[in-house]
Amino acid sequence: MQRPNFLIFITDQHRADHLGCYGNPVVRSPHIDALAQHGARFDKAYVANPVCMPNRGSIMTARMPSAHGARSNGIPLPLESVTFADLLAESGYHTALIGKSHLQTMEDKPPLLAPTVLPPGTQPSKQYREARRDTVPAARYEQELRSRWADPTHRMQLPYYGFQDVILCNHHADECFGDWLRWLQAEHPEQAARIGRAHGRRDPRYNAPQAWQTTLGENAYPTHYIAQQTAHWIRDHVAQRGEQPFAVMCSFPDPHHPWTPPGRYWDMYDPAAMEVPESMRRGRADAQHVRWLTQERRDGKANLDGPRLFAANAREVQEMIALTYGMITNIDDRVGMVMDALRASGADRNTVVVFTADHGDLMGDHGIVLKGPLHYQSLVRVPLIWREPSADGAVQPAVRDDLASSIDLPATILRRAGIAPVNGMQGKALFSADGASTPTARTSVLIEENQQRAYLGFTRPVQVRTLVTATHRMSVFVEGGWGELYDLRADPHEMDNLWERPEYAQLKLQLMQELTQQLMAMSDTSPRPTRIA
Repeated sequence: MQRPNFLIFITDQHRADHLGCYGNPVVRSPHIDALAQHGARFDKAYVANPVCMPNRGSIMTARMPSAHGARSNGIPLPLESVTFADLLAESGYHTALIGKSHLQTMEDKPPLLAPTVLPPGTQPSKQYREARRDTVPAARYEQELRSRWADPTHRMQLPYYGFQDVILCNHHADECFGDWLRWLQAEHPEQAARIGRAHGRRDPRYNAPQAWQTTLGENAYPTHYIAQQTAHWIRDHVAQRGEQPFAVMCSFPDPHHPWTPPGRYWDMYDPAAMEVPESMRRGRADAQHVRWLTQERRDGKANLDGPRLFAANAREVQEMIALTYGMITNIDDRVGMVMDALRASGADRNTVVVFTADHGDLMGDHGIVLKGPLHYQSLVRVPLIWREPSADGAVQPAVRDDLASSIDLPATILRRAGIAPVNGMQGKALFSADGASTPTARTSVLIEENQQRAYLGFTRPVQVRTLVTATHRMSVFVEGGWGELYDLRADPHEMDNLWERPEYAQLKLQLMQELTQQLMAMSDTSPRPTRIA
């Protein structure tokens, strides 16, 4: 049996219900919808962690963040990690990553987490201040750093987490850097000199934080560049390498904020026509973290220009949704461009196409936007579409409602390629080696999150563990004895927290037991014992 190619589309901060194929009647996404129409769409696909770096690490390794080590943003995926791209490359695949990587840090800013205060006594040297010695030169973990890319001689050291080719476009909106910025400076120097918020045009129709009208043309914007480079890479591979199988990840930085859809996508959707989420219309949920964020905004203390979530008013949410939809339609048009190139090359007859996202966005749910340790469905549930080769048809068009996790995607890719998983991979394959559906039989999904910040009323950096079943969502925080429990069937907008209700004590106990078992099941099994004792 001929081994399939893999084309993996991944977007950034893209909630599942912001696609037509997931029931959204407003946003236009015909090319992504077509993938779902001819493939399997997962209705209950959840992240392993609702933050970029940890979940991207999980997508690469089929391991939870607590196992692969990138527990939060600011911690790079260890270079000794074995990724699905490593295993594909070893098996003869040509592998590439085009677009956003974020497997290593890209910001030069210091961490928010305060340095550990060492106890009295002789202080260990720097090499002994962490539980594990770092034997890798620091520069190897700075390959995606913006300051490194300011050096015109800087290049990625390949292979990079198993990717033999990398064309980098890191960060977000029109403030990206990497190979894209070098291309822009060479091909469109006049546009390269006018990127970012400092050069954004003011549009009096929009007052939402972190929104500006970019001066970049549509064909100079990162989304177009990434799609164009992916299309070229596929054509070149087919022309030069013939029958060698390939796996390429086409990774878009949008629709993550800031909101800067280019050209016609800027005002493609009218904010006044956007509906705010049901949970915002009905009033904010009576939850500690929502109350804290709402009060922070009322007190004028919220940072509206950073990556941390904040409370927003209805008009701001309408504008953010409209601009997000513009970014998504731009992505969809570029997905169509890549699919056209795939078909023109003839490779579509043997290529599995995947579409997913690293996490969602609250986008007005309960009056809150962006991401953080509020594990509402809009944040932790992501699109996941799997389309088998057009000449194969092993996977019939279907809507799958079995539970799936981000860690299942790499496990499924390996199964489909006929490659055995390595010890320590925790994901479950969603399809068999011949492409037939194989429900995971999961009874629950575990979601982890470790924050650098102490906020939301907590006195230490926030840690939360969430269990999602087919019917309920429970979140447990490390501090304060407070938690969340929602019945997703009766209360899909997660308005009614059942945590303190005595009549739900038995259910909470059962879910606590399952959460404990999940935590045990997801404890690391690598390395294997080498002797009996």
